[in-house]
Order: sequence, then C-alpha cells, then structure tokens
Amino acid sequence: MNFPSKLIEDAVTEISRLPGIGKKTALRLALHLLKQHEANTEALALAITRMRTEIQYCKTCHNISDAEECSICMSHRRDGSVICVVEDIRDVLAIENTNQFQGKYHVLGGVISPIQGIGPEELKIDSLLSRVEEAAQSEPIKEVILALSATMEGDTTSFYLAKKLKEKGIQVSSIARGIPVGGELEFTDEVTLGRSIMTRINYSTE
Repeated sequence: MNFPSKLIEDAVTEISRLPGIGKKTALRLALHLLKQHEANTEALALAITRMRTEIQYCKTCHNISDAEECSICMSHRRDGSVICVVEDIRDVLAIENTNQFQGKYHVLGGVISPIQGIGPEELKIDSLLSRVEEAAQSEPIKEVILALSATMEGDTTSFYLAKKLKEKGIQVSSIARGIPVGGELEFTDEVTLGRSIMTRINYSTE
C-alpha cells in the first residue's frame, strides 16, 4: 500500500497494530481522524495516553481501577461474602452486563496452562487464598464461584482452585454450563451468561 504522506503511513501502521484492524480499516480510521476538528483528535489522544499512564489495578481483586481499590470492592451494596473468580478483566465486564451478580470479583490474570508455561504461581491465586483467610476475621467468605472459560485450561484451573478452597472450608460452585465447551466468556451472549451465573452448581473435585 502506497501512502502520499509518511505521517499517514505511520498512523496507519500504529492503528493496524490493534486487534482486528487491518491496513485498509486503519487507513479509513486515520483519514476520518484527519477530517475531525483538531480538538476532537487531541481529546482522543489524551484519553488514550491517560488510560495507559494512570490506570491502576485494584489491590484487592486486581480489576482495573482509577484508584488503589476499585469501585466494586469499595461498594457497600455488593455482597463481600461471595467472590466470583474470573480469568481476566473482560470477563468482569461480561458478567456485570448481565446485572445478575451482586457479589465481588477476583481476577486471576489468566489460567493454568503447562503448554504455555503458566503455572499457579504466575496467577493471582495466592492473593485469592490470602483474601479468603483475611476475610475470616471480618466478613467471612461463604462462597467462591468459579466463572472460568469452558476449556481444558479453564477446567484445570477450576479443579486446582476448588481443591485449595475446599481445604479452607469454603463452598465452591461453578457457573452452569450454558456456555459451550471450548467457548470464551467474553463472546457469550448476556442472556446465556446471566442464566449461567444464576443457576450455578457446586463444583466437585471427586
């Protein structure tokens, strides 16, 4: 693809690095931005820069946050006795969009995958176990919901967590398999995901 301007070429190259964006789409976006009022383009650039430099991760659940602790963990309206364990931040957003869950979350940052060299120590598992132990002194955690993707890696992680949590006397449940095996939470429709949360079942390690 030939460009009349090196500046346009550089912009297209950077935009096309985004997932799902090819060179042609990147060019259309770049030309669209070029036609916009300068203030609008500057506002977009500033928003992206601030997101990248100022975003934080909640010290409790590891969700994205504007402060040291996220709004969900700080909310007194959420049930702190129920924790939903998810793989990443996109899963939190997916479950929140169902409006069916009023507990709190714990973001693992991935799943156990020996093939990719990801073991339990690379995930936020220790902080989950510590969180359960610390909560016993104030607001005991009654239930942990394992809302991980229905993949081999997700099931391996769920099995590992269930054994660790049941050793501490915590009730462990798993979202109902309305989600297709091999499917990812972020691509599941809200009705199916909401039903899965509401009809969760006890997780068996036997």
